[in-house]
Amino acid sequence: MLKRRLFTPGPVPVPDRVRLAMAQPIINHRAADFLPVFRACREGLQRMFQTESPVLLFAASGTGAMDAAVSNLLSPDDHALVIRGGKFGERWGEICEAYGVRTTYIDVEWGKAVDPADVAAALEANPDIRAVYLQASETSTAARHPVREVAEVVHRDGDRLVVVDAITAVGVYDLPMDDWGLDVVLSGSQKAFMMPPGLAFMGVSERAQRFMQDAKCGHYYFDLEKELAVLPSDQTSWTPAVNLLVGLAEALSIILDEEGLEATFARTEKLAHATREAMGAIGLDLLAPDAPSPACTAVMVPEGVDGPALRKTLRDQYGYTVADGQGRLKGKIFRIAHLGYFDRFDTIGCIAAVEMALSSVGYVHEVGEATRTATLLLRD
Repeated sequence: MLKRRLFTPGPVPVPDRVRLAMAQPIINHRAADFLPVFRACREGLQRMFQTESPVLLFAASGTGAMDAAVSNLLSPDDHALVIRGGKFGERWGEICEAYGVRTTYIDVEWGKAVDPADVAAALEANPDIRAVYLQASETSTAARHPVREVAEVVHRDGDRLVVVDAITAVGVYDLPMDDWGLDVVLSGSQKAFMMPPGLAFMGVSERAQRFMQDAKCGHYYFDLEKELAVLPSDQTSWTPAVNLLVGLAEALSIILDEEGLEATFARTEKLAHATREAMGAIGLDLLAPDAPSPACTAVMVPEGVDGPALRKTLRDQYGYTVADGQGRLKGKIFRIAHLGYFDRFDTIGCIAAVEMALSSVGYVHEVGEATRTATLLLRD
């Protein structure tokens, strides 16, 4: 028997309680018994995003929310600044260009964090920039951008928006939307929320709501003004993913009311730190050693090892599925997740499996050293 274990940074494992909640008989989304479910989700999301602003819900992946964060805020020929330091930074640019938005890029080496001084210089050189788009946690590289410092630069002068893809940051580490002056913050259900894919979330500030009034890009399903109008009545404009929302209410209760948000941050960081140290203990390099995101750890495939063969061995022989690299990193890294429904024994088991798989594909190291390192760091 081989038990399968999922260690990708989305989708992530779903707790039994959440799966059982979603298995309940479906209810009508316009009926009275749905309203408390939606209200629990709406209020819980505000706590997760650390905001008094509304947090909208869509039946979509996170990319749907990214699309809406361009089409509802800007007009064709408006000017946007995009931080491009990975596959998802590239996606911001692709969406902007699809809507005819003029785009200036700050290209950051993959695995590095953007320098806020470069953002300041770009804004000074292009004073007509209306919005800055960036990732908080660039999932493709496991790097973390200095969102707070970037927001301070953006709001230092001029009327501009800070739009943050926090799909693998909300619920992973402290990212207070209101305190940091973030105008739009996005996330998705299949990440720290411990849910299946299918829900996208978007926090929108008062400044962002004001920008919507002048935006001229076309949109229909992802209409933020429509969603804002019906949100206080605990409804969505279109049919919501009812049973996913039932599960989300249960997941939010686990995170916010049982573990607590600060404890969730601490657990995730501890798992990430132990994994980084464990990989170093057997001579493996990290892609983002200087600005690591606790959402996942991107490990360089060692020289002489076939990356796809390593992941296949890890999956087929030892039952652990980890993520490949994306774009130019495909086959060159593997990514181990920490966000969501993982505890220390999950992580220790994954590290042990990685050691076994490495040994199976010919990487010479002292087998057990990474596992020992992680165990010592996670024993308390």
